[in-house]
Amino acid sequence: MNRRSREIVTKTVLAPQDPVPVEFHPADGARVILCCDHASNRVPRTLVQLGLGDEVLARHIGWDIGAAAVTRRLAPALGAASVLAGYSRLVIDCNRDPDDPSSIPATSDGVVVPGNRELSADARHARRAAIFTPYHTALTQSIDAVLARGASPALISVHSFTPSLGGKARPWHIGILWDGDGRIASPLLAALRDDAALVVGDNEPYSARQPAGYTMRHHALERGLPHVAIEIRQDEIADDAGAAAWANRLAAALRPILDDGALYRLWQK
Repeated sequence: MNRRSREIVTKTVLAPQDPVPVEFHPADGARVILCCDHASNRVPRTLVQLGLGDEVLARHIGWDIGAAAVTRRLAPALGAASVLAGYSRLVIDCNRDPDDPSSIPATSDGVVVPGNRELSADARHARRAAIFTPYHTALTQSIDAVLARGASPALISVHSFTPSLGGKARPWHIGILWDGDGRIASPLLAALRDDAALVVGDNEPYSARQPAGYTMRHHALERGLPHVAIEIRQDEIADDAGAAAWANRLAAALRPILDDGALYRLWQK
């Protein structure tokens, strides 16, 4: 496919009426960047909801329920910048390597996604160029801007998980995901576990030691930046009150960690 053809294919994914593919909130002088890979269940108009109904897109397979609401509250509470993905993980998963076939799933938690079946390489590339690349470019630019000021930014990724999967209940209220660099994760786990009412998972219900987490691996771990991924159970943050409560709880736990100037250094294995 020549360059002109690629440009045409890319432009057809997002219609002029569609919102931009990334939501960015800068913060003057911020050393902390929050990101939300699965912030929206929106689907570009050209993809006709991928053949799915509103009720399906509203489920956990369409987005991380409540994660965007927490991110939008937590970022100003920490004086942090934030970058949120603008389209559903079913269109293209911004936390998967785009060369992984599962980044545009034909099925998700047993649900067939008609609009993702038998996609051509050109169609996959178009989604990557229109949605995945702008999101990760915004993250890269945010990180580079802090590095240019002589600091190593801390990157915090906010996710949520369904209370049960495959008929198996998940008892954790929150999980802290990390791999090797525990500068944020270790003290955050300790702070959250001070509350006896909380069930706090260490690399639960997913492990950051598996290669599924593209964003943290690509932007933080490979560059030696302090980082952590946070997973909150969706029934805890499904409404505004829950999202606000968890943003406040996380802000209180994270502030002492992020106020330590020694944190903002490159990490080496």
